[in-house]
Amino acid sequence: MKHINPDYIFETSWEVCNKVGGIYTVLSTRARTLQTAFGDHLCFIGPDVWAETPSPDFIPTTDFADWVTYAREHDNLHVRVGRWDVSGKPLVILVDFKPFLEEKNRIYGDFWMWFGVESLTAYGDYDEASMFGYASGKVVDSFIQFHDLGKKKILAHFNEWMTAFGVCYVKHYLPKVATVFTTHATSIGRSIAGNHKPLYDYLTEYNGDQMARELNMVAKHSIEKIAAHICDCFTTVSDITNKECAQLLDKSADVVTPNGFEDDFVPKGVRFSSARKAARLKLREVAEALLGYELKDNALFVSTSGRYEYKNKGIDAFIESLKLLSQAPLSREVVAFVLVPAWAHGPRQDLSQKLHAHTQTILNNPFSTHALVEPWNDPVMNALQWFHLTNRQHELVKVIFVPTYLNGVDGIFNKSYYDLLVGFDLTVYPSYYEPWGYTPLESAAFGIPTITTDLSGFGQWVSSTPQDITTGVGVVHRSDYNYHDIVKRISEMMAEYANISAVEQKNIKAKTTAIAQKALWQEFIGYYYDAYTIALSKKK
Repeated sequence: MKHINPDYIFETSWEVCNKVGGIYTVLSTRARTLQTAFGDHLCFIGPDVWAETPSPDFIPTTDFADWVTYAREHDNLHVRVGRWDVSGKPLVILVDFKPFLEEKNRIYGDFWMWFGVESLTAYGDYDEASMFGYASGKVVDSFIQFHDLGKKKILAHFNEWMTAFGVCYVKHYLPKVATVFTTHATSIGRSIAGNHKPLYDYLTEYNGDQMARELNMVAKHSIEKIAAHICDCFTTVSDITNKECAQLLDKSADVVTPNGFEDDFVPKGVRFSSARKAARLKLREVAEALLGYELKDNALFVSTSGRYEYKNKGIDAFIESLKLLSQAPLSREVVAFVLVPAWAHGPRQDLSQKLHAHTQTILNNPFSTHALVEPWNDPVMNALQWFHLTNRQHELVKVIFVPTYLNGVDGIFNKSYYDLLVGFDLTVYPSYYEPWGYTPLESAAFGIPTITTDLSGFGQWVSSTPQDITTGVGVVHRSDYNYHDIVKRISEMMAEYANISAVEQKNIKAKTTAIAQKALWQEFIGYYYDAYTIALSKKK
C-alpha cells in the first residue's frame, strides 16, 4: 500500500497526560516514533482533570498563545497547551470539558438526530467522557479555523468509546477531516466477561445490541458502535478483539494495529545490572520484614500485576496455581508478589516502622504490605485464606500482596513499577480478558520470562499454539471452560523454571528479549500508516 501522509495529526484519548491503564502506554510510547516523523504537526488532546492538583506529565508552555485566547473568546474552549513529559515530548492540548456538561441535553439531542446515538439510559462516567469527546472535536475545529488549515490533509484519531463523540463532531462539522477510531476493548465484550458470562465459546451467538440492553450498557455500546461505522478507518489492537468487534459491533476493523513499545525505559549494560540488584535488595528487604525471617539466597521472585480485575486478569488462576506449586517438588523458595492496586488506606505503619528501625518485631499479617480498608472483602486476601497459603518459613511458596500503585512514593517500596519489575525472575499473566497485554510485553522487554494465555492479544501474537516457558514466553491455551487445566499448566511451568539451572535460565532470558525486540514501535508503526492512508484516501 502506497502511504498517504497527513499534514497534521490530532490524537485524542482520556489517558493523554492521565495515566489510568494500558492506553497510556500505547500512546506515550508511540509518541516518539510519530513525533520524529511529524514534529509539532502531531498533537495529542487530553482531558484537563487537574483543577485540584498539577498534572505530573504536563509541561506548560506558551506555544500557540494567540490561539488559546481565540479558542476561549470565540469557541468557549478553555485549553492549556504544553508538552507531554514522555519520550519525544510531543505537543499536547488539555481541554476543560466541564463547561459543556451544561449543554449535554442539547448535544445528546443533536447526536440522536444526526447519528442515532442513544444517550437516554446513560449513567456513571458517560456524561464526562462524552463531553470530553465533544470538546476534543471542537478543539480540532477551532485549531483548524484559526490557523486556516482547511486545505491541509488533517487526520483526527480518537481512542475508545470515551472519545467517540469526537468522531461524530468531526463527521458533522468537519467533513473534510479524516477520522480514525480505535477500540482497545469493546465496552460490551468487557462487560460480558466482567459479568462472568462465557465470552469466547459462545461469542458467535451473542448479539451486541441485545447484550447491551441486558447488561445496562446501551449508551456506551451505542456511541462505540456508531463511531466504528461512521469513521473513515476503524482499528483495533489484536485479532482476538477484532472477532469481538465483528460480532458485537457488526463491524470488523479495517486495520489491526498491534501495540508496540519503545525500550528506552529498559536500562542497558551496567545500569541494568545495578537496577536489578537494587530491585532485588528492596524486594528481599520488604519480604523479610513482612514475613519475619530471612529468605534463602537463591529465592525465585515471581510476580503478576495489572488492574484489579480479579477474574479478567487471571489473578484467581495465579493464586490457585501457587497453591499447586506449593505441593510440587521444588529446589528453591518461590516468593510471589501480587502487584495490584486495591482499596487501601496507605502503607502499613508497623511494616514501615520495622523497615526504618530494622527491628525484629513479628507482624500479625504476613501477607499485605499496605493497609486494606476492608481486608475481609478483598478477593486476594480471601483466596490466600481459602487455599491455606500461610507464608510460614517451612513453606517453599510465599505470597505477598502489594495493593497499591507503584509510583515511587507508596511508603514501603518507594520505587516505580519498572524499577521493581527489573528485579523479578519470572512473571505470570493468566488473563481471561486481555485485548492486548502490555504487562507480559513489558516483562519480556526486561528479559524476564513470562507466562500468559492465548486469550491475550500479545499471547496470541507470540504464538498461535501453546508453548512452554523454555521459549521465553510461555503461552497457555485458555477457554471459557478449562480453568483448572490452565491452573495446572501454569503451576507446572513455574515449577519447571524454578528447578532449571542458571545457565538454562540465561538462555531463556535471551529468547525472551529477542521476542520483545520484534514488538518495537519501529516494527508496528506501519500498521498506523496503513490506517492513516485508508482514512485520508476517502477525503480525496
